[in-house]
Amino acid sequence: MSSSDIFHQLFIFEMANNHMGDVAHGKAIIQQLGKIKHKFPFKFGFKLQYRDLDTFIHPDYKHRQDIKYIKRFSETRLDRDDLKSLKDEIVNNGFTAICTPFDENSVDLIEAHDFDIIKIASCSFTDWPLLEKIAQTSKPIIASTAGASLEDIDKVVSFFEHRKKEFALMHCIGAYPTPNQDLELNQIDFFRNRYSKISIGFSTHEAPNNFDPIKIAIAKGAGLFERHVGLATDRYELNAYSSTPEQIEQWLQAAKETYDICGVTHKRRAISEKEGNDLRGLKRGVFAKSNLKKGDKLTTDNIFYAIPNIDAQLVSNEFSKYTDYTLQNDVTEKTAITYNDLIIKNSRTTVVNIIKKITKILAASKIALPNQLELELSHHYGIDRYEEYGAAIINCINREYCKKLIILLPGQKHPVHHHKKKEETFHLLYGDMAVELDGASKEVSTGEMVTVERGVDHNFKSNNGAIFEEISTTHYTDDSFYQDKKVLENKQRKTKMTYWMDWINCEIV
Repeated sequence: MSSSDIFHQLFIFEMANNHMGDVAHGKAIIQQLGKIKHKFPFKFGFKLQYRDLDTFIHPDYKHRQDIKYIKRFSETRLDRDDLKSLKDEIVNNGFTAICTPFDENSVDLIEAHDFDIIKIASCSFTDWPLLEKIAQTSKPIIASTAGASLEDIDKVVSFFEHRKKEFALMHCIGAYPTPNQDLELNQIDFFRNRYSKISIGFSTHEAPNNFDPIKIAIAKGAGLFERHVGLATDRYELNAYSSTPEQIEQWLQAAKETYDICGVTHKRRAISEKEGNDLRGLKRGVFAKSNLKKGDKLTTDNIFYAIPNIDAQLVSNEFSKYTDYTLQNDVTEKTAITYNDLIIKNSRTTVVNIIKKITKILAASKIALPNQLELELSHHYGIDRYEEYGAAIINCINREYCKKLIILLPGQKHPVHHHKKKEETFHLLYGDMAVELDGASKEVSTGEMVTVERGVDHNFKSNNGAIFEEISTTHYTDDSFYQDKKVLENKQRKTKMTYWMDWINCEIV
């Protein structure tokens, strides 16, 4: 079972010393909570606290009744057999058994009693001798962070991660009860962003009838929760921050309703058929701007978008530069264009794979790119043949002078062509390249420059990939004349990458 599985939607009931040193009372708390948990679709844990009071309290202070915690712990002390009896009751009622040790001897007892999870209290968060002992066990670990500095939290997280422990971190405020203004629930966001590889939870101490914090914590992505529980009787008074079984049921109901409202996480929600149909009715359909013939490609020049659309009609949302739509039927002016009218070819996956290869070469070259640029892919015989014929062109500046960076993939060629208006010089920055000028081939070395004068037929290729700088006079879009007329017939031989820098940054790691 993975860490995320163990901790996901785990609700922990913390008894602490609310058993009052009375085993029967402690078992009654466990039993009452056990009756409630079956009503909810969560995982449940029940937590005890172990202290070896013979060593935990200094010998000279064992009988001091004026020190709050010494008095409390001494009055509610249970022996090992009593503690084991409570642990067995936890298991018998279907809970995951969890325990907080406050000393090393208690860790040994937790192991002997075979608890499922060890919980580290906030006061012990940086108790390094205790943490070392806990880390020697094979138990998953949960740690509360009340009062801990960011530096300390970083250290503890690193400590357990380096030891490859299954580990969860709990946002916690050490005020009993905690007023709303001190809950600091945005810490859940902070922890989830900072420690993205571990589960983040919320250990709560707000007033028992305050159910807003659990709702907010769930909405913020907390995955496990802890709350103090107890029973109020004629004999035992319950403290102000512990919940009765009735209050716990309300707390869990608030949690369930919040999960229902928040829906799925870590994946896109399912879209209902009704929602999809309703939204499609508002999408613009694609219509023929004029009479179109079989074999025509759809372009922004020969179509228009309007509502309403009809069943099986192409809609504007599906019209992209990565998709080629070719008519397989004649379509008359103003007629809806349907899927049955089209041969559809989507090139997005191809383009993404090309970009990945381009970024790999850029990363290897370590060339610093300009801060203002645009990328276009030239695919002279179509995008499917890009890696055979084509080039990636990074347009840097185009004024009276022009600068481009041109990237060739291994084995890629650029077809023979010439320019009438511009003169250009190639400066090889990375890789290998051969340039052909009026039929004469020249191998170019890194750092070498080759000038191409106006009217000179030229082409270039690379065996292993190359990046070169093209410096020229002004570039004109109508100034490339190819020997192969098939290139000129390809009116859509350019794909401009509007957000290519985002792709680059994603791929170069």
